[in-house]
Amino acid sequence: MTAKIFTLPDLGEGLTEAELVRWLVSVGDTVRVDQPIAEVETAKSVVEVPSPFAGVVETLHGEEGEALAVGAPLIEVVEESPDRAADSGADTASNGAARSGGSGNVLVGYGTTESDFTGRRRRSRAAATATVIATVAATSTSVVPVISPVVRTLARTHGIDLSTLTPSGTGGVITRKDVEAAFATAVPQSMPGAEPESAPAGSADPRTGLVVAASTPFSLFRRTVAANMTRSRSEIPEATVWVDVDATDLWDARKRIRLGDRERHPSLLAFVARFTLAALTRFPALAGRVSADGAGLDTFEGVNLGFAVDSPRGLVVPVIRRADRMTIRELDAELDRLTRLAREGSLSPGELSGSTFTINNYGSLGVDGSAAIINHPEVAILGVGRMIERPWVVDGVVVPRRIAQLSLVFDHRVTDGGVAAGMLRDVADAVESPLTLLADAPPA
Repeated sequence: MTAKIFTLPDLGEGLTEAELVRWLVSVGDTVRVDQPIAEVETAKSVVEVPSPFAGVVETLHGEEGEALAVGAPLIEVVEESPDRAADSGADTASNGAARSGGSGNVLVGYGTTESDFTGRRRRSRAAATATVIATVAATSTSVVPVISPVVRTLARTHGIDLSTLTPSGTGGVITRKDVEAAFATAVPQSMPGAEPESAPAGSADPRTGLVVAASTPFSLFRRTVAANMTRSRSEIPEATVWVDVDATDLWDARKRIRLGDRERHPSLLAFVARFTLAALTRFPALAGRVSADGAGLDTFEGVNLGFAVDSPRGLVVPVIRRADRMTIRELDAELDRLTRLAREGSLSPGELSGSTFTINNYGSLGVDGSAAIINHPEVAILGVGRMIERPWVVDGVVVPRRIAQLSLVFDHRVTDGGVAAGMLRDVADAVESPLTLLADAPPA
């Protein structure tokens, strides 16, 4: 009987920690290879983590709700004897998982086990980072051991000097909790205008005089959203252009198009997305990203289109990769698929990253306009309000028409109002005269 320790795997996309949502097994349970053992929430999604080992659960590391660093111990499994493993091999032989090295697909796409090609064990990101930190620290005392860009952003936003913090993470790494703890005690209560600390649930809040009904900490997802929104507002000098458009012809044209099932029409968002992608071919800078050093703009061959979805977890932005190659029908299918996954909470990290331009269809929430926040490090976001009947002047006569407000928020460092207005006007013209673009194939 051999005890095997499974560490939290590298979840990809630069993520360095995850919050343990719930255990799916208990100590003493017998698990098989690739059986889900825990649900973890990253800054992007909730995923199930499967076990690379078969055997009996000996130890569970971490409590539900606790944040765990990548590379930290997650579960300890006492492997079955070779004879017993052979007996249970029928369940796992088909996927090559019965070998002692663990499963070959512990978390698909995340590379958490030994490589079948090199024969060398891949170290976890946390372990590798800790080694680098230890090596550099031996020659310099000014190195701040932080591996998460979100943690650095959070510290910078709140004016926290990372070099003054005592790290609590694996390998001496500073974590989000370290920064948050420092921020919580950074403002002396004697300072003019300083807010007193909030009180626990059931007691009077000194800031309001009201009894606190509940005190709920932000989840890892919510904290990450907050950090990204704060970074966008603090770093980007944004400006907005908007226009009211007559969407009556689009409204009517959509109802004349049916999909393969002969029952459903393409969504209005699919049309707006197609028009937006066509406009971006003329204004590619608006589908770029600020470079990693903040000193320039990266533009791309194609567009990965993000779109905001109001999910049970909060606002998420699924991504349609190479949306510029898609027709309206294809866009509609992807919008529908990713929206369903978002509302089920089953989007993968890869489906929530890599966008180069975002559309926010806040009209689906029943509102006409919104002060949208740019999805950093993108440089623009298009907002679409609800399409409702309003009085409109046509050829000198007031008539009822379907009117919608379009808005474009853009990074003024990257471009100027003329470019933003030109792109928005292209989209508006297509909405008002959709037949001019509906027959066009997507750009090659």
